[in-house]
Amino acid sequence: MSRSFAGAGVALVTPFTRSGDLDEATLRRLVKRQVEGGIDVLVPCGTTGESATLTAEEQKRVIAISVEEAAGRVPVLAGAGANDTRVAVEKSKAAAALGASGILSVGPYYNKPTPEGYYRHFSTIADAVTIPIVVYNVPGRTGSNIDVKTQLRLAAHPNITAVKEASGNLGQVMEILRDRPPGFEVLSGDDAFTLAFMALGGEGVISVAANQVPGPLHDLAAACARGDFASARSLHNRLLKLMNLNFIESNPVPVKTSLALLGLCEESFRLPLCPPTEATREALRGALLELGLLA
Repeated sequence: MSRSFAGAGVALVTPFTRSGDLDEATLRRLVKRQVEGGIDVLVPCGTTGESATLTAEEQKRVIAISVEEAAGRVPVLAGAGANDTRVAVEKSKAAAALGASGILSVGPYYNKPTPEGYYRHFSTIADAVTIPIVVYNVPGRTGSNIDVKTQLRLAAHPNITAVKEASGNLGQVMEILRDRPPGFEVLSGDDAFTLAFMALGGEGVISVAANQVPGPLHDLAAACARGDFASARSLHNRLLKLMNLNFIESNPVPVKTSLALLGLCEESFRLPLCPPTEATREALRGALLELGLLA
């Protein structure tokens, strides 16, 4: 089994029916579209997948469907984080049993652990499963940052193979890239930073915009990987408006609204998330028109 999650990964949305139930048929279509569109990694049950409002059984179904539809063509990096280490271990074991290629494990939210607490949390998860762990550092969601020293300490664990870095702190990212051990991957958690991360030596991105444009995101990461930064800059500039609009309201509201405009899923959210303003919807419509995705 590959322990690499390089390239363009998609932080998959979780489609719901109009009544708010998990829409399994639409999820299968979305996963198929991603794989056929050239995406490199499927990442279900993350922030973009509204994991906070999925039941344990729904989370298992989303992971199982992603694995089934991927059919071994691309790795499935399953979101299985929690702010209770025991629950995170249980979720990680369940994802591994369903055939996930790896676990995306978010920093414990609300608890605000010390550096030692972070180290023990992720090490405990990594010791409990045989598939690789990708640490997810997103202080804007969790309330605290996993500092460089702690990330490098975690990188020494044989089963912690990468970090999804969404701190927004390029200085921190540069230190991790400079001092990481061989084989430890650094993935951007922000679409708009993909070019910068990969120019600095990072291996890819876990992308929200890939839900809308899987092919161009793959092409952007691939251009960076082969050192073709002229092509990468052109793609980055073309996609930047959409990348930024995806965060004009809380993710995943804009991206799921975009997919609804494209006829790919229902514009259905679970509270406390709710539909966007009309101004946001029209801005998204305009960006999709500019990219030729809407007639």
